Amino acid sequence: MSIRAAIKGVMGYVPEDILTNSDLEKLVDTNDEWIRTRTGIKERRILKKDGWASSDMGAEAVKGLLKKTNTDPSEIDLLICATVTADLVFPDNANTICDKLGINSAFGFDINAACSGFLYALTTGARFVESGTCKKVIVVGTDYMSSIIDYTDRATCVLFGDGAGAVLLEPTSEEVGIVDSSFGGDGSGRAFLHMKAGGSRRPATLETVMNREHFVYQEGRSVFKYAVRGMAESIGEVMGRNGLDEKKLNWVVPHQANLRIIQSVSKMVGVSPDRVMVNIHKYGNTTSGTLPLCLWDYENQLRKGDNLILVAFGGGFTWGATYVKWAYDGGDE
Repeated sequence: MSIRAAIKGVMGYVPEDILTNSDLEKLVDTNDEWIRTRTGIKERRILKKDGWASSDMGAEAVKGLLKKTNTDPSEIDLLICATVTADLVFPDNANTICDKLGINSAFGFDINAACSGFLYALTTGARFVESGTCKKVIVVGTDYMSSIIDYTDRATCVLFGDGAGAVLLEPTSEEVGIVDSSFGGDGSGRAFLHMKAGGSRRPATLETVMNREHFVYQEGRSVFKYAVRGMAESIGEVMGRNGLDEKKLNWVVPHQANLRIIQSVSKMVGVSPDRVMVNIHKYGNTTSGTLPLCLWDYENQLRKGDNLILVAFGGGFTWGATYVKWAYDGGDE
C-alpha cells in the first residue's frame, strides 16, 4: 500500500500594521489607482515589532498550527523553512523556529528558492513522509520582505508585504495528499530579479550600503513574461500527467505576485476566476508566505478530495506546480 503525505492543517500569520496604497503615495510618485490596476494590491502587512524577524512570524504560524491540530511539539520530526529573509546568514531559520517553540526532537533546514520556496519545501517534506523517515513534518514559509525593500523605488515598494504560513504533513493511505509535482529553473533569470550585494560575491561594504544595493532589484517586464509562461506550462504538465482537465480541477493556488500574472495564467490553462485563490489585495507579495496564506484564507471552502494545483514562480528563475488532493473538510480540523 502506497503512502502519501497529506496536508492535515494550515495556519497563517500576518503582522498587525497595514501599509496602504495611500500611505505609499506619501513615499514615492505613485497613486492608489495606478497600483491597483497594475498589481491588484490594495494594502500589505508590515512587521514593525521591535526585535522581531522572519523566524518570529514563522514561529507564530507554527505555534497556531500546533494548537489547531492538537499536535505536541515533541511529535514533530522535521521542520523545513522556506525564506529569502532569514534572521541571519546562518544558522538557519528552521532550527531557530524549533528552538523558540520547544520542538526539541526534530531536525530542520531552510530552502531558498525565492517565491517558489514554499512549493519546493512542501515537496521535499512530502518525500520524507513518503519514505517513512518522518511521521510529522511542518513546512513553513516566512518572509520579512519590508526588510529588503527600497521604499524610494516605486517599481518594487508597492509589491511586497510581510507574512508567514505553515502546514502539517502526515502519512496517509487514503486517496488524498500530495500527488505530483513539476519544477523548472533557469539561472540566467537572475539578471532580472536579484539583490545586488550582501552575498559572498559582493559582501557588504560602506559603498554597497550607500549605493542602496541591499534591496530587491526587479526588471518587471521580463519577470512578468517568464512567470506567466513558467507557471502555465507547469500547470499544464501536471494536469496532463494526472488526467486532469478544468472540470476536475477545483482550485488553482497561485503565487500572489501580481493580479495580472494570476489572471493571465488562469486564462491560459482554462480555469475560471472563481476557482483561483486570490488574496494579493490584502497582503501583497509575501514571497514564501503567499501559498500557505492562500490555503489559510480559503481553508473553510475546501473539501476532502478537492483537486488543487499550487503553482509559483520566483527569482533565480525558479518555478513549478504541485498537485494536491485535499485531505479534510475545511473547518473540521
